[in-house]
Amino acid sequence: MKNTIYRIVFLIVIIAFVVGALILANIYKDKNEKETKKDDVTTEESNKEAETKNESENISIKDRKILIAYFSRSGNTEKFANIIHENVGGDIFRIETVNTYPDDYTQTTEVAKQEKQNNARPELKNKVENIGNYDTIFIGYPIWWGTMPMAVYTFLEQYDFSGKNIIPFCTHAGSGLGSSQTDIESKLPNSKVLKGLAINGSEIGLESSYEEIKKWISKFGA
Repeated sequence: MKNTIYRIVFLIVIIAFVVGALILANIYKDKNEKETKKDDVTTEESNKEAETKNESENISIKDRKILIAYFSRSGNTEKFANIIHENVGGDIFRIETVNTYPDDYTQTTEVAKQEKQNNARPELKNKVENIGNYDTIFIGYPIWWGTMPMAVYTFLEQYDFSGKNIIPFCTHAGSGLGSSQTDIESKLPNSKVLKGLAINGSEIGLESSYEEIKKWISKFGA
């Protein structure tokens, strides 16, 4: 009798073990399927974002009417602009203020800081004629206090850039593009603002920087 009871108990334990194992296996399977689906969705979303980014960069500026507009105090951004001009052609335009900035670098930074704090719009002494003739505009500047000089804001607000390709470029001392890329996008919501390039001002004359600029320009089919 005892042996029979032991056998029944043993059988019940085995059945419980098998049922438990099956339940755990199903739970593990469901979890893996959910994680796989999640990964697939995440991968698909990432691919779509990449495709969207690639599509936004997939333009050709070849045979287009190009303007290279730049603001430069020390000459570094001017060198950058000339390299672009050398490789893509088009017209080149220097943004200049009526009131010039101090020769002393430190004094200039203080003036620039004050202009930014006041959200100033320095008056410009020159103007682009027939801005409507251009469909692609490179806009260059040094980074001052994390973004472009306020004179460039003046320039952006003087014209209608709707429907145009806008390509930022800048020189800096370690901050990269700063917030200038998003600042331009915010100022020109009806334009296609492409990914800009930042070059350290102290490296603008190096062969490596020249090649980097050429590689960047090539993305636009130039």
